[in-house]
Amino acid sequence: MSAEPASDRRDLVVVGGGIHGAGVLQAAAAAGLSALLLEERELAAGTSSRSSKLIHGGLRYLESGQLALVRESLRERTTLLRIAPKLVRVLPFLIPVYAQTTRRPRTIRAGLGLYALLGSLRREALFARLPASEWGQLDGLATDGLEAVFRYFDGQTDDAALTRAVVRSATSLGAEARTGARFERAERRVDGWSVRWTERGEPRRLQARVLVNAAGPWIEDVRARIDPVPPGFAVDLVAGTHLEIEGRLERGIYYVEAPRDRRAVFAIPWKGRTLLGTTETPYAGDPARVVPLQAEVDYLLETHARYFPRHSARVLASWAGNRVLPRGTGRAFDRPRETTLVVDDEARPSLVAIYGGKLTGYRATADRVVQRLLPGLPPRARLARTDELLLEPEPGFTLDA
Repeated sequence: MSAEPASDRRDLVVVGGGIHGAGVLQAAAAAGLSALLLEERELAAGTSSRSSKLIHGGLRYLESGQLALVRESLRERTTLLRIAPKLVRVLPFLIPVYAQTTRRPRTIRAGLGLYALLGSLRREALFARLPASEWGQLDGLATDGLEAVFRYFDGQTDDAALTRAVVRSATSLGAEARTGARFERAERRVDGWSVRWTERGEPRRLQARVLVNAAGPWIEDVRARIDPVPPGFAVDLVAGTHLEIEGRLERGIYYVEAPRDRRAVFAIPWKGRTLLGTTETPYAGDPARVVPLQAEVDYLLETHARYFPRHSARVLASWAGNRVLPRGTGRAFDRPRETTLVVDDEARPSLVAIYGGKLTGYRATADRVVQRLLPGLPPRARLARTDELLLEPEPGFTLDA
């Protein structure tokens, strides 16, 4: 990204170049605001390139009653399929039910029915129970003890490519994105914030009317460098490992239960390989240093072997990323996944921090962030709506390569 000297003032500065920072940059630019994004490494260098790469409503969140999250995610899925057709595609998801599967066919059917209703019964929300005559065609799926297979539809994306596309959309509207830009400090002033960063070894400074902390796993580190230190939200970092395994799945994405603890695990066709994930392991330390643990690799390979016993288990690549979840004592799997926005002043915010968040809902989250900040900003003429801006990938990109 460009590294020319910045002018002295911006309406909005966002710290963090993951999908949520990208979304806020685009939403701000669309609202006519002058906006700058600061990212220490590369765009999508953290969690936003290490997800399960799904644009989905979150079927399993129905179990914990997170209906609002599912409804919003399904709505955003529909929007992304429309505005990013080269970056998001619909694929079949297959749920096999065995004698030992925790969720019985009646429960799954009821959940899929509710999922379809929340998705307004669009084509991609409908589901079916596959006849036993088709089970032998499901990529070598184990049939011993198999009682039912359900098929529904959800979305897949390339998370890093989507992030970059959102930033390109923002810059086309006049925003700036600077990589290799380490945020150093922000100090409150009467009319906004004095923001300092280091860009390729050179100190930089400007004034911003409002500030957004979208640093993902680094959110608390960024918060500590803001003066006065703004309110926070108690969180845990939870590492998720993915494996890329030899061989490709042809019939779609498989949504299975891990034999060890009955967590949901996905087996996903991905660029000629099988992507397997994910785990949820408490993590402490520098988020940039998170790596797969052998126990996590073993857990995923054990799950893969249970459902695809004839497939190769040769691991071609492995990687891990961190989620930001509400602090708690229970399993990470059971904790809420809603995004939490924390502001410095409820009446007239000048700073918003984004805690948590899902890839699918990035656009809606970004719009909420900008709406919260508008009362503290001068009136600007809106340039566009983010639910109408077409997102284009880099030349030569193919999602299903």
